[in-house]
Amino acid sequence: MKLVFPSVRRCAANIYLRLQSALLGPAALSILFASFVHSASAQESVDVPAIVPQTVSSEPKQRFEPQWWKGNLHTHTFWSDGNDFPEMVAAWYADRNYNFLALTDHNILSRNQRWMGLDQIESRAGKGVLDRYQSRFGKDWVETREAAKGTEVRLKPLEEIRGLVERNGEFIMIEGEEISDKAEGKPIHINATNLAQLIQPAGGTTVVETIRNNLRTILEQEKELGRQILPHLNHPNFGYAVTAADLAAVLEEKFFEVYNGHPGVNHLGDDKHIGIEPMWDVINVMRLAYLNAPPIYGIATDDSHEYHGRPGSRPGRGWVMVRSQYLSPEHLILAMKRGDFYASSGVAIDSIQLDSKTNQLALTIKPSTGQPSTGVEYETHFIVVDRPEKGSIDDSIALHDLKMESLPKAYVKTKLKGTNPSYQLDGTELYVRAVVYSNRAPADPVWQGQREQAWTQPIGWKIDD
Repeated sequence: MKLVFPSVRRCAANIYLRLQSALLGPAALSILFASFVHSASAQESVDVPAIVPQTVSSEPKQRFEPQWWKGNLHTHTFWSDGNDFPEMVAAWYADRNYNFLALTDHNILSRNQRWMGLDQIESRAGKGVLDRYQSRFGKDWVETREAAKGTEVRLKPLEEIRGLVERNGEFIMIEGEEISDKAEGKPIHINATNLAQLIQPAGGTTVVETIRNNLRTILEQEKELGRQILPHLNHPNFGYAVTAADLAAVLEEKFFEVYNGHPGVNHLGDDKHIGIEPMWDVINVMRLAYLNAPPIYGIATDDSHEYHGRPGSRPGRGWVMVRSQYLSPEHLILAMKRGDFYASSGVAIDSIQLDSKTNQLALTIKPSTGQPSTGVEYETHFIVVDRPEKGSIDDSIALHDLKMESLPKAYVKTKLKGTNPSYQLDGTELYVRAVVYSNRAPADPVWQGQREQAWTQPIGWKIDD
């Protein structure tokens, strides 16, 4: 087909070819080029391919298969008590192949204008922190000003740094907050991931009431805005603030930190307090056997504050692996609410499958990335709680008065070496969960003798009608 163009508009033919494939449909292009023809005076003939109706397929060009996404949901920066700029923190995780990161500073969202004195920055992070910031992102990115008390540096809000650090389909930032409250003189901290609005601590007279009040506020925002938000209780043994009975009682809380990489959160407990992993089983026995309620899921986090190699809560110690088709806050949270994730301090799992016909639980383990895998061995512990007989638990006793010795006990039923362990459920289990150990220490261990681990969620549980 031939169209007639003014000589000064010869380039329009080339534009036509580009627009047809990129921006405009055939109908819109016909109108556009008809206007050129109508206004032509000095004319010349230019060959242009005929407009051919295109068939639009209803099939998606790309099929998104579920995959594992790695992320940390507990992170601090200069916006509260961390010791680096949010871009630097995000870059640390992105450089190490994390896929998502939630910034969860205490009682604040990283928004609006905020300036921080260089003296305060260096007192927290040491000399050279500003130079490293400028070296990574350029002096034109870093904003400073002179104030009455000396040089100040602007802390960038999350929306401003997204374009700098996010990568489509590879790494995203999620806005969050560590709602830092207290009750009965104890710290009560709850993370809320994917918030739209700041939440102030709700308070309460007891630990249970305080947890419940804060969760109510979070869930109200989720419902009001039609937005997926993930609340989880942080480090229950920090200050030995939250007991198993406290967490069992608050059924609205569906997630807690079974592993937190901060060395000051008493993960292993002491002579008077149980460790966090045994606490997990006590909570779930209380919920499933006593309250006939779903279990609580366990996540692993860094709770990172220290980014300069000094002692403290450093990044890279704990994370979640979430199985989702899409890397978006909504899809990640929905997957976690389904229990389609595991927690890790170093062990990687390729698949967790429960065969609905045979009732066999099968895991496939792969060597952790980032460390040599030569000589690494794996041992999986299948931890079981036997289903109690009906009537064997006195439900007239108040939850906080229950004695742990009266409850069904979690125990290691099977230990299997190798990368393809499996467990056959026989229907007598209240639930089963798997903990995979490697024979090597994590890249940055918290305590002496620590080994890499991965924790599946409780599997095979049922709620009685």
